[in-house]
Amino acid sequence: MGTLAEIEQATKAFADRRELLALRIEDLHTDIESMKRERLPAIKEAAADAANAKAALEAIIDDSRAQFVKPRSIIISGIRVGLQKGKGGLDYEDEATVIRLIRKHLPAEQHELLIKTIEKVIKKALSELDVTTLKKIGVTVQGTGDVVLIKPVDSDVDKIVNAMLKEAAGDAEGVEVE
Repeated sequence: MGTLAEIEQATKAFADRRELLALRIEDLHTDIESMKRERLPAIKEAAADAANAKAALEAIIDDSRAQFVKPRSIIISGIRVGLQKGKGGLDYEDEATVIRLIRKHLPAEQHELLIKTIEKVIKKALSELDVTTLKKIGVTVQGTGDVVLIKPVDSDVDKIVNAMLKEAAGDAEGVEVE
């Protein structure tokens, strides 16, 4: 059994190493943001140029429909160009109204084909029930005994640090690393 002094020393060692990890992650994020700021204008310019070139190509193809009777499309420079049958689309403004009208005007056997019904247990609500009721409905309560707690109380990078620590530790059973 460890003494409080040993626990304090091990906690300090963990905190120091975790702080170094957090600093390295912050440095990485700073570098990434710097690279984004540096390269984003060129990326935006390339995207605008590509969109303009695509619009020009669409206009030429639209004006040259006679070229695409047979075959309806061809491949040039790795890009398929030509004409194709439009896929069409469905549009409605209010999903609840469409569901109500499906139920009103169509046979019941079509309802489940056209309306998606999702049933899902709400775990937060289950946690409010007593153990006896939970047993009746086939739910068991697990992990209510004491577990080791190591939970830093500081920075924004906690999620990243914790993910890396969990990965490094291989998710040791019964140890919560938050």
